[in-house]
Amino acid sequence: MRILGIDPGLQTTGFGLIDVDGHRLSYVASGTIRTTALALGDLPGRLKVLFDGISEVAARYEPDVATVEIVFVNVNPQSTLLLGQARGAAITALVASNLPVAEYTALQMKKAVVGHGRAAKAQVQE
Repeated sequence: MRILGIDPGLQTTGFGLIDVDGHRLSYVASGTIRTTALALGDLPGRLKVLFDGISEVAARYEPDVATVEIVFVNVNPQSTLLLGQARGAAITALVASNLPVAEYTALQMKKAVVGHGRAAKAQVQE
């Protein structure tokens, strides 16, 4: 089974793919989709870049399922709304690619990968 994981962001969305064979996990690919070439105020353009980029990743690597990080509510409501729209573009691209989508919090993902939910980013990357 091939799993595509998405860490949504309006400026930079990260993705990673692994193959699962029983308890064995194998790295396939990872990367980012960046919207920083567009003007900050061009929200529709940025959302299209995210949608197209995730659609391309799904077509290229042919995952069986996808996961998307659940957005946390931060101090700035405007930032939370923008992140939610980026997340919506990601989920829509995955569903349009006929992928089942599971949603997890960052805490759940870190616990699954590292063994505890308070892992540093470097620990998750390792």
